[in-house]
This record gives sequence, structure tokens and C-alpha cells, in this order.
Amino acid sequence: MKAQIIRSFGGPELFEEAMLPDPEAAAGEVLVRVCASSVNPVDYKVRTAGPEGIAPALPAVLGCDIAGEVIALGEDVSDFKIGDAVYGCAGGVTGMPGAYAELFAADARLLALKPKSLDMRQAAALPLVTITAWEGLFDRANLQAGQSVLVHGGAGGVGHAAIQLAKARGAKVYATVSSAAKGKIACKLGADETINYREETVEKYVARLTDGEGFDLIYDATGGDQLELSFEAAKISGQVVTIVSQFTSDLTLMHIKGLSLHVVFMLIPMLHGMARETHGKLLSEAAKMAEAGMFIPLLDQRRFSLSEIGDAHRHLESGKAVGKVVIDIATK
Repeated sequence: MKAQIIRSFGGPELFEEAMLPDPEAAAGEVLVRVCASSVNPVDYKVRTAGPEGIAPALPAVLGCDIAGEVIALGEDVSDFKIGDAVYGCAGGVTGMPGAYAELFAADARLLALKPKSLDMRQAAALPLVTITAWEGLFDRANLQAGQSVLVHGGAGGVGHAAIQLAKARGAKVYATVSSAAKGKIACKLGADETINYREETVEKYVARLTDGEGFDLIYDATGGDQLELSFEAAKISGQVVTIVSQFTSDLTLMHIKGLSLHVVFMLIPMLHGMARETHGKLLSEAAKMAEAGMFIPLLDQRRFSLSEIGDAHRHLESGKAVGKVVIDIATK
């Protein structure tokens, strides 16, 4: 099979095309002909630095998200059949080859049937960000209808998923964005109000939108290092969810307000081989929402092929992408 590999960690120029032996489906796995993948920040972080405990051994095939067609079944697989269109976040980390390849042997527990209403490119954009948003909103913060949710980074990958999931649960949804154009996108996705964080301080928008009380739940989907801003926006005894916490932060305001802080790292089931079936079940539920018209992916306008994976990484890293960056690998 054709694949894109790296032989050392560093910049996007390190990607090179290689012909690798076709994988086979082991027990509990399905062999997928990959139609599309996507680029997530964790992909370029692994490519850049090879973080200990996360990065696959070199030479490595990266890429977490896949959408494609099942072409072979390993032993003990009963939930899928040959010809099924599937999607999932299933590789690209230690012990698990990635999705930047024509074929992919995936743990069947990490996959779900692709939403019928979405094409392969759209489906490939969803797995990692959907799982991340879902775990933070529902599994950790137990979001309830009627609560107020502020999503930082509403036009980004995780942010655009969080807006839609929170809205579907019946929450009042607010989103921070960096421009009027991104504000329109967030509103189209379901945000009731948007905030241009470059033009309005936390103190001002909390006063304007919540009468100074603060929001029930803050979902920081930016991966930034200003957690204190989320603490400032949260109401007393509120909750804060973050997807990145690898920095030093002052927790004084969190203590004073009695806040709950939830850190989401959705790769844990993949890295530690635990509760992987929860991801497949979650994606099955998300597929039902997509088919009901309640959940759609936001795709960046630029298109990339497998041979252009380096450019795709550069585009996401530049901060200029709006929505998910998708890689076309094969047609179906």
C-alpha cells in the first residue's frame, strides 16, 4: 500500500511517500480501505516532538481519524461486515499505525458505521473532535438542558462540535471567536450569541450576557494557556473543561469560586487499551444525530491529497484553517 511516513520527528517537510506491506486484520480488527483522514493538532504535535508515551515508533505513519470501507474482518468481529462504511479515531499513536495510508487495520471497538447523511470527507473530520467535545460536555460535566455553556474557539475543530452537541442537549450556547466571519459560522452551527474576544473583555461580556453571574460551563477548546480567563467567566460553583493543560496556571480564582476543572484527553483508551468500546458507541450516537440533521462537520475550504500531507499540516499549524482540514486518500 501507499503511505506517508516520517523517519524522524520535526517539520512537515519530513513526510515522504513509501510503499509498505498491506496490513492484515488481526483478531478483533477490521481492515479498512481508507477514503479520507483529517489533521488534528495532536497529529502535528506528535510529528514535531514525538511526545513520550504518545508517539509511535519510527519510521511512523501518523493520523488518528479515518473514514473508509471495511474490506476484511479479523476473528471475533461481529459488529461489522465487508462493505460497511465506517469512521473512527483509531491510530497514529504508540503501538497503533496511523491513517495516512491506503489501508488501515483498526480495532473494531473504536469504529462506528459512518453517518449515511455524510460523505467520507465529512465523516473523516468528526471522530477525534466529536469524542473530545462529547467527553467534556456529557461524561465529565454532565451538561443539562437549560444550562449556559461558553465555548472558547467556536469555529475550531473541537469548538464547532461542542457548540452543536451542547445545543442538541438543550443548553444556551455562547462562543468566543476572533472575527465577525467566524462569529457567523458559530451562529450557523447553533450558538445563541458570539463574542469577539479581541474586542471585548471577559468582564464586559460576562456582564452583558449573564448580568455578571457567569456561565454554568466553560469549554476551552482552544488549547491556549490562559485558563484563568475561563475561571473568570465561570459562575460560582461552575465547571471548566479544557483540552490542554500542559502549562502553569494560577488556580486561585478556581478555589475562590469553588469551580470544578475537567481535563479531557481522549487518546487514553487508545494509549492504554481500556474501555475502547466507549468510543465506538459514542460515535454511533453521534452518527444518529448527524442523520437527524443535528450535527454536521465544518470543513476547511482547502483540499489536500495524501501526497500533500505536509501542506495540510502546514495549513493547520498556520492558524488560518477554519474548521477541519481533511485529506483525500481514495474515492468511494
